[in-house]
Parts: sequence; structure tokens; C-alpha cells
Amino acid sequence: MPQIIQQFLSQLKDTSLLEYIAVFTGIASVWFSKKENIWVYPTGLINTIIYIYLSFKYHLLGEASVNLYYTAMSIYGWMLWAKKDSTQHHILNITFSTKKQWLTQILFCVGFYVAIYFALIYLKQSFATGAIPWADAFASATAYTGMWLMAKKKVESWWWWILTNTASIPLYFVKGLAFTSVYYVVLLALAVFGLLEWMQRAKQKQSTFEFENK
Repeated sequence: MPQIIQQFLSQLKDTSLLEYIAVFTGIASVWFSKKENIWVYPTGLINTIIYIYLSFKYHLLGEASVNLYYTAMSIYGWMLWAKKDSTQHHILNITFSTKKQWLTQILFCVGFYVAIYFALIYLKQSFATGAIPWADAFASATAYTGMWLMAKKKVESWWWWILTNTASIPLYFVKGLAFTSVYYVVLLALAVFGLLEWMQRAKQKQSTFEFENK
């Protein structure tokens, strides 16, 4: 345990300015997401662009692909969240997934896991020798799923973020990115609170819809 603490403190001293900026904009983005605030996307774009660079630098190719995907999905999500009807109310609301949508999400995640895992196995042989295929693929596949559902304002997106953050804490630590590892601890806590808040909002909107359509 003392060795882990010493390693952690040593890594914190070596944390770059870019990593600090990425961490703080990432936390801000998740906070805005929890509050259903559209600023989730501009702050998130700063975070993802920096992490694309850092992920390539530290041979986290699965995470690099995730952040490339995040960047594209942030633009897509920004457009969806900004849409309003003729009365200037936002069209997209927080909702629960149906059983069919849950099945689609699981298949989506499994498909990405398999694809990323075997891609990393191949790349590990020559280019990304420091890759950890099973862990990187899991963190990446769950993140792909979470981001897709976040753009759709699905409550279940937070369950996928919880899985992503849990896997990312040790993954980044062993790569020497201690501050990012702490960042994922914070994101994990925010994801739990985000899940609870979105569940409450979805239930309220569901109750309002049922009352108005009686």
C-alpha cells in the first residue's frame, strides 16, 4: 500500500498541464450533463480532443477511439439537445429505455467490445505493445454505449458510465496517469448522482405526460 501511494504522488508531480485541463473540463462536462445543461457538449469537446492526444501517447488505443467517437457524438448530441419545437420547448426529454432498447444496448456494447479487443490484440504485436486489450476494450465499449445513450437522453446511459469509470480507474493508474485515475473516481461518483437525478426527472416527466393525457 505505501508503494502504491508513493507511486501515485510521484505520478501527480509529473502531471502535465494538458492533463489538468482535460480532467477539469471533463468533470465540468459530466456536471452539466447531470443538470441536463447543453454546456455538457462544448466542455466535453475540449476534454475529448486532449484525451485523443494523451491516449495515443500512452498506447490506450481503445480509449483514443472512444474519444474520437466522443467528439463526433458531442456534435451530434449538441444538435439533438438544442432542437426546439414551435413553442421553444426542447424536443428531446429524459426517458427510460424499453426492454427492446436494453437488448439493443447490450448487443451494441458486446459488438464493440469484440471488435476493439481483437483490434488491440493485433496492434499489440507491433504498434501498441503497452496495450491491455481486455481492460481497454471493456472501458471503451461501455463508453461507446454510454455516449450514444447520453445523446438520446436515456437514463440508462449512466449505468454504462458507471461501468466505464470503474474500469478506467485502474487502467489509467497502471499507465502512469494518476491524475486521470482520480478524475475517473470523481466521474464515478458523479455518474451515481447523475443516475439518481435523471431517474427522478424521467419519472416526473412520465407522470406529467400521463396526467396531461388522461
